[in-house]
Amino acid sequence: MKSKLTFTLTFLIFISFTLLSQEKFDGKYYVIPKSDTLSHELEEIVVTGTRTSQRVIDVPYSVSFLSSVNYKYDKKTSISDVLGFVPGVFMQSRYGNHDVRISIRGFGSRSNTGIRGVRILLDGIPESEPDGQTRIEAIDFNAVGRIEIVKGNSSSLYTNAPGGVVNFINNVYSPVNYVTQFNEIGSYGLRRNGMKLNFRTKDYGLILTYTYHNYKGYREHSSDYWNIVNSVFEVTPSDKSKLELLGYFVSGVIKLPGSLNKTEFSQNPFQSAPDEKNFDYRRISKKGRVGIRYNQFWGENNSNEIEISGYGTIKYFERVDKRYRIFNRWGLGGTTKYINRIKLGEIKNEFTAGIDLFYQTGPIEVYQNVNGLKTDNLRGLTDETISNVGFFIQDIFYLIPDKLNVLLSSRYDNVSFYDIDRLLEARNSKRKFEAFTPKLAFNYKFNPALALYGSIGYSFDVPAGNELNNPPTSSDNGSGLINPDLQPQKSFNLEIGLKGKAIFKDWLLFSENNFDLTLFSSVIRDEIIPFEVFGAVYFRNSAKTWRRGIEFGSESKLIDHFKLKTSYTFSYFRYTEYKTLSINYDLTLNEKNFSGNFVPSVPEHNLNLALIYDRSISSTTDLFIKMSYQFVSGMFVNDENLEKTDSYNLFNIMSGIDQRLGKFNILLSAGVNNIFNKKYAGFVNINSTNLRFYELGEPRIFFLNFNLGYVL
Repeated sequence: MKSKLTFTLTFLIFISFTLLSQEKFDGKYYVIPKSDTLSHELEEIVVTGTRTSQRVIDVPYSVSFLSSVNYKYDKKTSISDVLGFVPGVFMQSRYGNHDVRISIRGFGSRSNTGIRGVRILLDGIPESEPDGQTRIEAIDFNAVGRIEIVKGNSSSLYTNAPGGVVNFINNVYSPVNYVTQFNEIGSYGLRRNGMKLNFRTKDYGLILTYTYHNYKGYREHSSDYWNIVNSVFEVTPSDKSKLELLGYFVSGVIKLPGSLNKTEFSQNPFQSAPDEKNFDYRRISKKGRVGIRYNQFWGENNSNEIEISGYGTIKYFERVDKRYRIFNRWGLGGTTKYINRIKLGEIKNEFTAGIDLFYQTGPIEVYQNVNGLKTDNLRGLTDETISNVGFFIQDIFYLIPDKLNVLLSSRYDNVSFYDIDRLLEARNSKRKFEAFTPKLAFNYKFNPALALYGSIGYSFDVPAGNELNNPPTSSDNGSGLINPDLQPQKSFNLEIGLKGKAIFKDWLLFSENNFDLTLFSSVIRDEIIPFEVFGAVYFRNSAKTWRRGIEFGSESKLIDHFKLKTSYTFSYFRYTEYKTLSINYDLTLNEKNFSGNFVPSVPEHNLNLALIYDRSISSTTDLFIKMSYQFVSGMFVNDENLEKTDSYNLFNIMSGIDQRLGKFNILLSAGVNNIFNKKYAGFVNINSTNLRFYELGEPRIFFLNFNLGYVL
C-alpha cells in the first residue's frame, strides 16, 4: 500500500510542479527555439517505430530518440555504450556487443543468450527471428544514423514485443556527400577500423559502410573479431514514390568465457570457467540479408500511402559448447502496410492496416565435441521450421485538434514450430501459438511542448525455439523435440506519463529542460523463466508476476554550453504466485514456493548522470567533454533469491574535438570508462544449478577514436 501511495504522489506532484512552473509569453506558452540537436525538440522529431510517422510529442507512448550526433565522440563497441542513458532500458553485456541482454521494464531479463521480449529492427526490417529471438551482430554504430526506442507494450503492432521496439536506422539523408575513414583503439587489444560512404542527390541516396572489429577481451577466452558490411540505396522516381534496396553481411567468431561461482568470481573474476576453456566454447557466425521496400503516395496531400517490403536471410551458425552444433537457416519475410489520413470536418483521423510474414527453416546438426574439435559422428539431425503470420490495425483519432488524440490498435499473431528428427521420426514435434492483443492509448497536449499520455493493453510473447527444448522433467519425460508444457507469457499492461519541456526563463540554472516521466504496471501470467538440469538450460512458466516501476529521463541546460543528462529507473518486480519443481545443486528434486520473491537479474535502482560541455570554439572547431556516473543496485541471481550481486558505481570521462579544414574533417576523441576499475558482476546467469551466476563487467577501459572525413 505504501509503495502504491508513493508511486501516485510522485506522479501528481511532478505534474503539478511542471504545469504551474510553465511561463507564458504574450498569452502563449514559451517554446524553446529550434536547436542544432534535433533530439531536444520533441515537437519536431518524427519516429517510425510506431508503424506510422508521428512526432514524438504526439505519440501516446514513452519514446526515446538518438541521432548519431548524440554518440559521435563515444566508444561504440557495444550497444550498452550507446543506449545507456535511455530510462527503462537496462543492458548486461556478456561478451562485448554480441550477447547483450537488453531489458525494457523487465521484458528481456529472462534471456541468458540473445535478446527476448524486445523487437529489434534494422532499417524498419526485423532483425528478430519469427520466434522473437534476436542477435545484433549486424548493428554497426558507424552506419546507424538514428535510433528510435519505443518503450512498453508494443504487442499490438509487432510480434513478441511486450517490452518495446528498438529501430536502428542507417540514414541515407545527408546534407552533404562525404567519405569517412574511422578508427578506434582501446584497452585489451580493441581495434576497430572501417569506412563510410554517404552520397545524396535529389533523386537517389546511398550509404555504404564496412567495419573490421578485433578485440582480445578482458577475460580469459573472450576474444572476438568481425567483418560487417551495411548498405542502403534509395531511389525516388517521383515526389510520390520511393524505392529502397537494403542489405548487410556479417561474419565473425566469438570465444565464450562462461559464468563463475561466487568463490571463483571473488578470487579472479577475469578467469574463464573450466568447461568453457577446455571444450573451447565459441560461436562462429555468418549471416546476410537483402531487402527491398517500395512506398507509394496518392490523394490530396498524399493522404494515402502503401508500403510493400520483402526480404531474404541466410544464416550459418556454429555453437560450440559440450556439443558441437551447426545451424544452417534461410528465411523469407515481408510486410504490406496501408495508411489512410483523412479529415472529418476539423477532426483528423489516421488509419493503418498491415500484415507481416516471416518463414525460417533449416537443419541443425549435432556432433560430439572433443577438446573443441568436431568429431565425424553425427549424433543428431533436426529440421527446424518457424513461421509467423501477423495482422495488425491501428486507428489514431484526433478528437480535439492539436490537443487530444486517441489510439486504438490490435494484432493477431500465429507462430508455428515444426521440428523433424531426421534420425528418429517418432520424435517429430509441432506446436502452434496464437493470440489477439488489443491496446488503447491517449495523448493530451496541454500546450505544444507538454503532453500527458497513457495506455492500457495486452501483450503476448511466445517461447523462442531454443526455449522449447524439452527437459527430462516435462510431462512426456523429454521424449519429444518440443516441450509440450511451456506456454507463452501473457501480460496486462498499464502506463501513464508526462513528457515535454519545462522552461524557466528567469532561472540561472536549469532554464531549459526536456523530460519524460512514466509510471507503469504489468501483471504477467506464465512468465517464461530459465532453469538448469544437469548443466543444460531449459525454460518453465511461473504462475504470476507483478511489475511496477518509474522511468525518468531529462536533459537540462545548466548554463551556456553545459548540459546535465539524467536517467533513472525504479523497478519493483515480484513473483506473486510461483510454485515449481526445483532441481537442487545435488540434483535432487523437490517442490519449492517462490511466491513473494523478487525477479532476478533486474536492479531495483538504475541511475545515470552525465555532465556535458559542448561548444563551438571557432567557426571550424567544436569541443566536447563529458563526465558520467552510473549506479546500479544489487540484483538477485535466481528465483529462490539465494544470492545477490553487489551494487556498483561507475565513473567515466571522455573528451573530443571536431575540426573542419576546408573539405576535410578530423574527429579525435579519447576517454576512460570505469575510472576507478570497479570489479562488479556485469551479467547474471539466471538460475544456474551449479551456482555459476557471475560474469565480470567491463573493467577500466581506455579508448581513442580518430576519424578522417572528406566532403565530395
